Amino acid sequence: MRPYVFVNVAASIDGKISDESRRQLRISCEEDMKRVDKLRAEVDAIMVGIGTILSDDPKLNVKSEELRKKRVLEGKKENPIKVVVDSKCRIPENAKVFDGETIVAVSKLAEKERLERIAKKAEVVIFGEERVDLKSLLVYLYEKGIKKLMVEGGGTLISSLLRERLVDEMFIYFAPMIIGGERSPTICDGKSFDEHIRFEIFGVERLGEGVLVHLKAQEAP
Repeated sequence: MRPYVFVNVAASIDGKISDESRRQLRISCEEDMKRVDKLRAEVDAIMVGIGTILSDDPKLNVKSEELRKKRVLEGKKENPIKVVVDSKCRIPENAKVFDGETIVAVSKLAEKERLERIAKKAEVVIFGEERVDLKSLLVYLYEKGIKKLMVEGGGTLISSLLRERLVDEMFIYFAPMIIGGERSPTICDGKSFDEHIRFEIFGVERLGEGVLVHLKAQEAP
């Protein structure tokens, strides 16, 4: 068993989530950011790849005080658990994501000294030889009580999850902008798939100045 996994990502019309510098760009509108905060408040955990941590340094906490209070009234912690997929354990010791309960998933390639330092900040788990074994990680998260998992990027992690057929649902907010750039990160980076992964369009709506597309995997539970 594994958690129900959905991806939420904001992109330009040409599918870019940043430019070639990989710096954090303002892509979402105010309405979309409120929607994302509501999604965060509804999940057990939020997962990102190390690239997102290195470029954006997000906290990944619920911003709305009202939504945090609602979680507490429901018997939950104020914020979901944060999960960082970081094969080589490159996460900075002062990363903002450590504000709250955090799990750092690494592979056996990670240096022991680095692991020991990060283990003082978060729970460190080891899955996989050279890359984090995502299937094993998701089984572990499910056994910890994480039943609904939100993935907020980046493109490499999303690609890996899709390749393993581990994504059940996607929300993509498209902003009316063109970023361009052959090397700019996209919604789904990495090599193309041998067999295309198909989704069903569950909904399309105008949101603020952009468009929100809601997709469900054809084999999703």
